Amino acid sequence: MASAARGQVALINAAHGLTHYSLLILPTAVLMMVTRGGAFGTDYGRIVALSTGMFVLYGLFSLPQGWLAARLGRRTLMAAFFLGTGTSLALTALAPTPALLALTLAAAGLFAAIYHPIGTAMLVEAAGERPGRAIGVNGVFGNLGVALAPVVTAFLAQGFGWRAAFAAPGLFAIALGLLWLRVPVADTAAAHAARPFPPIPRHLVRRAVVVLLLIAAVSGLVFNAFTILLPKLMQERLGDGLLPLLGLSAFGVTLCGAVTQFSVGRLIDRTTLRRVFLPMSVMLAPALFGLAFARGWLAILLAGVVAATVFGQVTVNETMTARYISPAMRTRMYSVRFFVGFLGSAAAAPLVGMLHDRTGTVGAATLVLAAFAVITFGCALFFPDRREELEPHLWAESVPAAAE
Repeated sequence: MASAARGQVALINAAHGLTHYSLLILPTAVLMMVTRGGAFGTDYGRIVALSTGMFVLYGLFSLPQGWLAARLGRRTLMAAFFLGTGTSLALTALAPTPALLALTLAAAGLFAAIYHPIGTAMLVEAAGERPGRAIGVNGVFGNLGVALAPVVTAFLAQGFGWRAAFAAPGLFAIALGLLWLRVPVADTAAAHAARPFPPIPRHLVRRAVVVLLLIAAVSGLVFNAFTILLPKLMQERLGDGLLPLLGLSAFGVTLCGAVTQFSVGRLIDRTTLRRVFLPMSVMLAPALFGLAFARGWLAILLAGVVAATVFGQVTVNETMTARYISPAMRTRMYSVRFFVGFLGSAAAAPLVGMLHDRTGTVGAATLVLAAFAVITFGCALFFPDRREELEPHLWAESVPAAAE
C-alpha cells in the first residue's frame, strides 16, 4: 500500500473511532448532568432522549451519501465529516437549554452519518482482495471509540464539568479534519477497479442483501441500545461510585469487543462468513438475557460476552458487503444499509429512556434486546455458506451450474 493510501487509511480508522465516540458522549455525561440539575433537570430518561435526533439524522443522512459522493467526491465528504462533527460537538458544549442541546447533537449526528458509507467503501478499496484484516483493524478503532467514550467522558466531566466532555473531542475532530486536508490524495478506486469482480449468482446476491438489510435494522437497535445503556448498567449492577470508576468498567467491557473484532477480521480471511457469524449469534441472546438479571462481577462478565459478539458481528457484516456486492454498487449499498440501520438505532435512545422511566432500571431494555437478538440468529442460519468466498475464481464455475 502506497504511503498516501496508508495516510488516508490511518485517518479513516481514526474517523471510525471518532464516529462512535461522538455518539456516546451523552450517555455518560448525563450521569453528571442529573446530579447538577439546572436547566437540564435531574431526569435521566428525558436527558438521554435528547439524543434521539442525533441518531435519527445519523441514519437518515447516510442514505444520500452515494449520490453526494458522485458529485462532491469522497475526499470532500470526509473533510465535511471531520470539521462538521467537531464544530457540532464544540457547540454542544455551549448549549444553554435542552432544546439547543438536542439541536447541536442532531447536527453532530448529521455529519457523523458521512463516515460509514464513505469511509468504509474507501477502506475496502484500499484493502484489496483480503478485506477481512483491514475491516477488523478498522473495527478495533471503532470499538476503541465506544470504549473510550465512557471513560474519557467520565474523567473530563468529573474534573472539568460535562461541557468539557463535548468540547475536547470537538476540537480534536477539527484538528483531524485539518490534517485530512493536508494528506495527499490516494486513488484507491482506480487500483480496485483493475481487479475484476467475480460473477456471483444473482440469487445468492439477493439472499445476501436480504440478510444484510435485516441485520442492519436489528443490529442497529441492539448495538446502539447496548452502548447507550452500558454506563447506567454498570452503575446499577456495581453500585454507586465515582463516575470515572464506572467509566473504566464500561471501558473494560467494550475492550472485549475490540479483541474480538481484530480476531474475527483475521479469521474471516480464512473461512466462510457464516461459519464465523453463526457461533456468535448463538451466544448473543442468552448473554443478553442473563445480563438483564446479573449483578456484580457476573454482570461484567456477561457484558463482556455481549460486547464481544455485538462488535464481532459488525466486522462480519462489513465483510458481507465487500464479498457479495460489486465495487460499482458498494457505496450505494453501504448507504442503504446504514439508512436501514437507523430504523433500529434511532429507536434505541427513546427505548432505553422510556423503559428506564417505567421500571426504574435498564434490565427491561436488556430483555428487549435479547428478544431481537433471536432474529440475528435466524439471519445467520439463512446466510450463504460458500467456499467461493475464499476462492473467488470458482464463482465463474458456479454461475452456469446455478442457471441449469
